Amino acid sequence: MSLAVKQPRPKMCKNPACGISFQPQRLGQAVCSPACALAIKDVNQQKARKSLAQVERKEIKVRKEKLKSRAEHLREAQAAVNEFIRLRDAHLPCISCDSIPSDDDLFTGSRWDAGHYRSVGSCPELRFEPLNIHRQCVKCNRNLSGNAVEYRIRLVLRIGVERVAWLEGPHPARKYTVEEIKAIKADYRAKTRELKRAAA
Repeated sequence: MSLAVKQPRPKMCKNPACGISFQPQRLGQAVCSPACALAIKDVNQQKARKSLAQVERKEIKVRKEKLKSRAEHLREAQAAVNEFIRLRDAHLPCISCDSIPSDDDLFTGSRWDAGHYRSVGSCPELRFEPLNIHRQCVKCNRNLSGNAVEYRIRLVLRIGVERVAWLEGPHPARKYTVEEIKAIKADYRAKTRELKRAAA
């Protein structure tokens, strides 16, 4: 007794100019005729080139990531934390001089830094601690070396004397691994996205 061979279902020709229904003669046949295959050849090549370019970009990104030094990872993580801080404090005055953000400042971001109360050099253990970082005008942060005395006065008002005392106290040495640094960067990028969504 012979078994009937199941015929493939009719399908629509992938050539947009054709679009007729046809019975495929082989697995994966997408067009009804050689003429239609030639007609969509360029489209398929463009898709293949685009797909290949995407794969290449991903591979280059992976290779670059592997070549990054620990210092580069630290810089990227700090940039992610700083962006979050500037957005978190977007409508607050400078932590050191009470200058107020204007519409122009919010648009360009050119006058504002994320200033550390205890600097990265003096206390690297607190470099990513959000209580230790607040939005600060460029003048105070860069020109006045952080304007520390005024920073402390307003920091006490903003977060309380107990938290400031904790910041000023001793902290165990911290040596972040590359994986920990990557996790910090990803975490703060996610927090920044959440703040942007909430503000939209």
